[in-house]
Amino acid sequence: MDLFESSISSESEPLASRMRPRTLDEYVGQEHILGKGRLLRRAIQLDQLSSIIFYGPPGTGKTTLAKVIANTTKSHFSTLNAVLAGLKELEVEINAAKERRSLHGIKTILFIDEVHRWNKRQQDALLPWVENGTVILIGATTENPYFEVNAALVSRSRIFQLKKLEKKDLEKIAVQALADKERGYGRFKVSFEEGALEHLVDVAGGDARSLLNALELAVETSVEPFPPEDGTEIYISKEAAEESIQKKAVLYDKEGDYHFDVISAFIKSIRGSDPDATLYWLARMVAAGEDPRFIFRRMLISASEDVGLADPDAISVVEACASAFDRIGLPEGRFHLAQAALYLATTKKSNSTMAFFDALSDVEKEANDEVPNHLKDDSRDKEGFGHGKGYLYPHSFKDHWVSQQYLPSSLVGKIYYRPGDLGYERSIKESVIEHRMSQLESINIDDGEEVLTWSPDDRKKDIWLNRAMSQRSEELKKIRDSLYSEVGIPRHANALIINAGTGLLLYPALKMTPEGSVTAIVRKREEKDAIEQITAELDELNRPEIIIDPGYEDALSSLDEEIDFSLITCRDILIDLKKGERVLSLIRKRMNEKTVLLISSAVARRSSRVSSFLSGGIAKKAKEAEERIYLESRLSSWDEKDLEGLVGRYLPNAEIAYLNLKEIRHIDDAIATSWWNKSYSKYLECDLKDEFISSLKNRDVPFCSTVALIKVHPEKKRPSLMVDKSEKEWHEVHEKTR
Repeated sequence: MDLFESSISSESEPLASRMRPRTLDEYVGQEHILGKGRLLRRAIQLDQLSSIIFYGPPGTGKTTLAKVIANTTKSHFSTLNAVLAGLKELEVEINAAKERRSLHGIKTILFIDEVHRWNKRQQDALLPWVENGTVILIGATTENPYFEVNAALVSRSRIFQLKKLEKKDLEKIAVQALADKERGYGRFKVSFEEGALEHLVDVAGGDARSLLNALELAVETSVEPFPPEDGTEIYISKEAAEESIQKKAVLYDKEGDYHFDVISAFIKSIRGSDPDATLYWLARMVAAGEDPRFIFRRMLISASEDVGLADPDAISVVEACASAFDRIGLPEGRFHLAQAALYLATTKKSNSTMAFFDALSDVEKEANDEVPNHLKDDSRDKEGFGHGKGYLYPHSFKDHWVSQQYLPSSLVGKIYYRPGDLGYERSIKESVIEHRMSQLESINIDDGEEVLTWSPDDRKKDIWLNRAMSQRSEELKKIRDSLYSEVGIPRHANALIINAGTGLLLYPALKMTPEGSVTAIVRKREEKDAIEQITAELDELNRPEIIIDPGYEDALSSLDEEIDFSLITCRDILIDLKKGERVLSLIRKRMNEKTVLLISSAVARRSSRVSSFLSGGIAKKAKEAEERIYLESRLSSWDEKDLEGLVGRYLPNAEIAYLNLKEIRHIDDAIATSWWNKSYSKYLECDLKDEFISSLKNRDVPFCSTVALIKVHPEKKRPSLMVDKSEKEWHEVHEKTR
């Protein structure tokens, strides 16, 4: 059976059928899932579809989108309508799919329209063939799949919700139909009285099929006989348009989605203390024949959930109104519905009763956990655990975890274990990936101060020990968490990460955009390899696109101009302000009014100076050298005012905050030597080298640094420059180390 084949000649097909898009380029609307860079669009173009379910109201293009896929894929495309087909027809399709797969290696895509119409037994019969890959399912449904489709099928499919088309989309569809000479009315000169076409669009209510049916009726009844000769002028009056499309019936199915949507809007209006909206949604339900007892039950819940102890009488009022309704009934009982609803909407609100569920959630999550050590019987093991030299005891750190090396140096970054997607492993998968990214990021070999001079294995080991002991991973996590706080973007958004390192800033973007795309720009091959190792276990369509470009400019210039980025995150692109200005100008060109931009940048001039760790004559001489170092270095010759001036020129709506970080940093011989060789040897006499290095090495010092956090949110209108509350404390610590 093929829904897309018809025995009716193309000339006599309805306009809505004739005008179905044949390609993605002809498809109008649903930009949130089919826009440039979106997951579904890429999957269709690459012919890499997995099982999916399209969910949305009639006329939004579910079947049309299936037809586009049928025209695009190299797989065999079969169709069934759940209203007309049953187990027998399904068995025929499954047997044919197995034969194509075993004999010819051809995949089968099975489109099932109105899939929610199948009962549990029929849906269960489909499940094993979806699970073992015999068929790739494309389901279409007007009902919420989470309620109406087998949970096992839903868990193995991606859900894409199609929305009612916007006015501009319907106008575009109408223009296409009027201009198409082959399938529409392009052979004639169709014109409209002012407001006539707009009326068709408005009353269609986001339904393309309704619009095209009305347009067809208006055109073909405005001239006799139809079709006339090519070039005939056809005038559509406003009266003809109004007759062609009648007022839509109230959409309300007491067992469908709209039932739940309207009661949800009603309760949320009560919660929001809006009596007008409360009465409107109440009227919608009563007019559609909703059971008043159902409405009273929901109001009784709201009386405790949303009002609670702010007004203990609320539940008594609702209960009294419900009792009165039982005695009186309709139609007079509507007074009691209205009284209860208005009381709840206008009274004080409190959700303090929700505290019980917080407590219950903690009990459920921690039911199998051990009693914390400080609450256990102290007659056992009073001494605690001993630490090995250099070992970081995880329980001494936030979240009982710290980034440090466990593998041999030659195997750092090697991945053996890849968590699966089922059962307990699915619950720990994200944690494992995030820990791995933190581990790799904390050993990322960069171009900063910590440059060592010996073999690669020793170098990696020293970077691990130095950065782990100085809480480097905690620093990075603080920066990441501060940047991404309060960031909200759609799941279908596109994200761009500049200087992605080995993934610490990349991972949150991947989590936030499962139906969008993530592009990462890294500086070198090693960073790309590290990200690819960790993301190898993700579906190919969910992996980030990784571009290597040490300067970022070429990569930014080469990005597809049609991709809109809702999120752009950058790390340390402004350390060199002159170079950073060029990069910032390119970033600005990729932003639109909805783009969230996040930038973190170390302020080298505000980091601890080496002279503060020295004493005596060498400290004085090092301090004098630093005056020249910090004046002449392109990385440290600028301060906050320079940064704010640059940002203000390109991002006048930016919000800038400063994160002051403190850590205990271990300085070994290699670090001290690198500081001398890289900077101080240029300004100090050679005979001071031994004193300089010996005064620093094998010491744990309080190291302070400052990171600028720059954020641009769409809703921000004016810049708001802020300074971390701990700035005074930072200066005090900094002075003590001098």
